[in-house]
Amino acid sequence: MNIKKHIPNFLTCCNLFCGCLGIIFAFQLPDLSIPCYLIFAACVFDFLDGFVARLLKVQSPIGKELDSLADVMTFGVLPGILVFQLFQFGYIISARWNAPIYSPQWEFILILLPFIALLIPIFSALRLAKFNIDTRQSESFIGVPTPANAILIASIPLILWQYPSMVGFILNPYFLIGLTLLMSYLLVAELPLFALKFKNLKWTGNEIRFIFLGLSILLLAFLKWLGIPIIIFLYIILSVVNNVISKKAVRIDSTGLK
Repeated sequence: MNIKKHIPNFLTCCNLFCGCLGIIFAFQLPDLSIPCYLIFAACVFDFLDGFVARLLKVQSPIGKELDSLADVMTFGVLPGILVFQLFQFGYIISARWNAPIYSPQWEFILILLPFIALLIPIFSALRLAKFNIDTRQSESFIGVPTPANAILIASIPLILWQYPSMVGFILNPYFLIGLTLLMSYLLVAELPLFALKFKNLKWTGNEIRFIFLGLSILLLAFLKWLGIPIIIFLYIILSVVNNVISKKAVRIDSTGLK
């Protein structure tokens, strides 16, 4: 029996286990920090399963399918539930402490409003399905990867814990609706994003990656959890800038201009 070929799938199952456990805790615990930490742990397993499969040369079709199924649960369903619970927390705080988070005009749709969060698992599944059949995404991404979206959403309850004064902003239904719609769109948008895959450690050809990693380290060091959503949007902005520069360079090469 070849044990090596099962190691990547075991790591993928660890990713899935984190997602299942996170969903249970998200509904049972009064705070959302543990499900958030489980998303971060799942990201490590998600990186390791592909890395180990390539290292051991044991890539397989079943591994690819299992990875997508695990990602739907951990980076789709669980983040959707986190946002669902944030809607609920906003209403509870508003009702108990008379906080101006939910104004009276929201009363008639309070039952339906949190279900907007289910757009996240739906669009995450669409994103993963597109990725599996899109040959353009071997060296880069088209649309925000589901782990990046999940990390952004997982940072929100931790930011709320770090900065309690932001409760009125973070739990505001307008913010949660806007975030849900924006990230759902970015998951499936025809937006090329660079991948953090280094073919070598030279500066030339990796400029955008080194700049991104350097800025990310600084943001995490100074802002901690608040730095995570900034890093995700910085990733998107740098990708757009990189795309513009690359297209300009191609036009110059094609016309022979210097």
